Amino acid sequence: MKKLNAKHILALMFLLAGVTTGYGQAAYPPTGKLVDAGGHLLHIHVMGKGQPTVVFENGSGDFSFIWDLVQPELSKTTTTVSYDRAGFAWSEEGPLPRSGKQIAYELHTALHNAGIKGPYILVGQSFGGFLVRYFARFYRNEVAGMVLVDALNEDSRIVINKQPMRIREWAKGQHAPDPQNLAKKFPVPDSDNVKLDTTIEPPMDKLPRSTQKMQMWAQSLPVYQKAAGNEMNWSPEDVADMYANKGKPEYMLGNIPLVVISKGDGGYNGLPDSAALENERLKLQDDLSHLSTNSKHIIDKNSGHNIHLEDPATVIDAIKQVIRSYKEHKKLQ
Repeated sequence: MKKLNAKHILALMFLLAGVTTGYGQAAYPPTGKLVDAGGHLLHIHVMGKGQPTVVFENGSGDFSFIWDLVQPELSKTTTTVSYDRAGFAWSEEGPLPRSGKQIAYELHTALHNAGIKGPYILVGQSFGGFLVRYFARFYRNEVAGMVLVDALNEDSRIVINKQPMRIREWAKGQHAPDPQNLAKKFPVPDSDNVKLDTTIEPPMDKLPRSTQKMQMWAQSLPVYQKAAGNEMNWSPEDVADMYANKGKPEYMLGNIPLVVISKGDGGYNGLPDSAALENERLKLQDDLSHLSTNSKHIIDKNSGHNIHLEDPATVIDAIKQVIRSYKEHKKLQ
C-alpha cells in the first residue's frame, strides 16, 4: 500500500467530510442560484411565492443557511430570500471597501437581476441589522417593513477580553465611496493551503447535520476569512456614520412596521458595572424601535444572541406580524 503523505491525508479528511479543496469547485451544490450583482455573482436562495418578499441579512461571518430554521416556514405563504454576501460560500468576491452602501447595492442589484422586486420585508440579525438599515436608507421606496434580530445599536458596546468597547470608537474617519461594479476577477486562492475547519459551536448545532457540514465547508474556503475580515475592518466607519447622523430623516424608517427582538440577557455577569451595562443595552435596543413610528420591542428571555437558531418561532412570528401590519395597513399590536 502506498504511504500517505500529509497532503493525501488532508484530501481524505475533506472527502470524508463531504467537501473538496478546490476553490470554485463547490463540494456542495448551491442551494439557490448565482446572480450578477455588478460584475460578480452572488448566491441567492429563493423559496416560496407571493408578496411582500422577505429578505434575510446574515450576521457577521454567517451564511445563507443560517436561516434554515426560519425561512422554510415563512416560504409557505410568501416569497423569501436568503443569500451569501460577496466572498461567502458560493458567492464571488466583490469590490472593496465592503461598506454598508456597497453591500446594499450588490444585494439590490442581485434581487433586481433575479426578477425579485419589492416590496421587501428586511430581516437583519446582529451585524445584519446595520446592513438592512443601509438598504432601507438607499432603497426606501422598496422597503415595506423590517425585523431587527438582536441587532446592534450604533452606540452599542461589544465585550473583548472582558472589556466593553464601542464599535464606533474604532472608526478612522474614512468615507465610503459610491458603489462600484467589479472591473476584474480576483485570482484563485492557493487550494493547497486549505485546512478544514470543523468547528461547530452552540447554537449552530441546532441546525441539521447536513447543514453543519455545509458550514464546515464554507468556513474553510480561503476567500471566506478575507471577505469576513474586510467587512469587519470597514464596519466601524459605517457605525460611526450612523451615530453621527442619528435621528436625521434619511437614517430613520418613517412609519413602516418594525419589530425589534432582543435577547433576554446581555451576558455581562462578572464584569464591573454589569448592571449598568445591562441597563444601557436594553435602552439601546429600545432606541432601535424608535426608528419607526410603527414599532414594537420584544425581549426574548428564552434566547441568547442567535435568536433565529435558539428560538426561531419568535422570529417567524415577528416577521408574520410585520407582514400583516403592511398588508392590512394597521399598526403593530
